[in-house]
Amino acid sequence: MKNIITQFSRIFVGILFIISGLIKLNDPVGFSYKLAEYFSEPVFNMPFFVPFALGIALFLVILEVVLGIMLLIGYKTKVTVWSLLVLIVMFTFLTFYSAYFNVVKDCGCFGDALKLTPWQSFTKDIVLLFFILVLFFNKKLIQPLFRTTVQNIIIYASIVLSAFMGVIVLNHLPLIDFRPFKVGNNIQQGMQIPDGADKSVVEMVFIYKVNGVDKEFTEKDLMSIPEGAVFVDRKDKVITEGYVPPIHDFTMEKDGSDFKDQFLREPKLMLIVAYDLVNADKAGMGKMEKLYLDAKTKGYKVIGMTSSLPEEIAAAKKQYGLTFDFYFCDAITLKTIERANPSIVLLEKGTIIQKLHHNDVKDLRL
Repeated sequence: MKNIITQFSRIFVGILFIISGLIKLNDPVGFSYKLAEYFSEPVFNMPFFVPFALGIALFLVILEVVLGIMLLIGYKTKVTVWSLLVLIVMFTFLTFYSAYFNVVKDCGCFGDALKLTPWQSFTKDIVLLFFILVLFFNKKLIQPLFRTTVQNIIIYASIVLSAFMGVIVLNHLPLIDFRPFKVGNNIQQGMQIPDGADKSVVEMVFIYKVNGVDKEFTEKDLMSIPEGAVFVDRKDKVITEGYVPPIHDFTMEKDGSDFKDQFLREPKLMLIVAYDLVNADKAGMGKMEKLYLDAKTKGYKVIGMTSSLPEEIAAAKKQYGLTFDFYFCDAITLKTIERANPSIVLLEKGTIIQKLHHNDVKDLRL
C-alpha cells in the first residue's frame, strides 16, 4: 500500500510540476511580472530584485520542468525530493501570504492558462506539499527507470530544450496565447458584462486623523467620529468582487478623450504597442516608422499605444523619427496585449487578426 501511494505521488507531482513549468515557460515574461509584483513595496518591499525578475522567472520555470522529469525517471532521488520540498514550502508561503493579506490576486501558478484565486492557489500548494512529504518519507521506494547514462542524457536534454524554448519565446511570442487579447478575439466583446452577472459589493471607508493617528470609519461609524477629527481621505473597500470582464481598463486616450469606440470600428487598424518608450528595444523602435508608412499606403489607420508620459512620447518621436500619434492605455493592459516592447497588433473592427514581436516584422501580413 505504501508503495502504491508513493508511486502515485511520484507521477502526480512530477506531471503537475512539468505542466506548471511548461505553461510558465511558454510566457516567462508574464511570470516575471508576477514576481515583480511580489518584490514590489506593497508586498515584500524588495524592489532591488525587480530588475532580475525575468532571470529569476526563467530559472524557476526551467527548474520546475527539470525537477518534474527528474522525479518521474527517478534521477538522484534525494536531491530531487529535497529540492521539490524547498520549492513547495516557498510557494506555499507565498500563496498563503497573498491570500491572507490580499496583496497578489493571482499567483501565476499556471500563467494565463488557468486563473486561480489566492486561496485556491494556497489549497493547491497544501495538496502538493502533502504528496511531496509522502515522497520525502519514502525516498527509498523511488527507483530509477533507466541506467545512469540514459538518465543523464534525459536530464541534460531537458535542460537544453527548456532553455531553448525560453530563448525562442523571449525573442518572438509565446507559442500558445492564453490571454484575452489572443488572435481571433474581439476587444469589444471582451469588455462586455453579461446580463445578470454578479456585481461587486463595495463598502466606503472614511479615513480621519484622530489625535494625530489615521483611523478608518465605515458609513455605520460616521456618527461616532470623535469631535475634532480631521478628514484625510476616502477609499472603497471591495467586500465581494463581482464579474470582471476578460478585457478591462482598455483605453485609447489622447488630450483627455477616449477614442476606442471610434478606432475599434476601423476595418484596418494597426496598433504599435510600446508600453514603456524609455526602455523600449531601440532596434525594434527603429523599424516602426517604415512600418507605419507601409501600412498607411495600404489603407491602415496606424496609432501608437503607450503608458509613457507626454514628454517621453515627444522624446521617443524625436529620437526615432516617428510621425504617428500615440494614445494612452494602462501599462498592465498593454503588457497583457503583448509582451514585446514594441510589438504590432492588427485589428479588423476590433477583432485581432495578427500579433507580432518586433523581431518578426517581416512576417506581417498587410
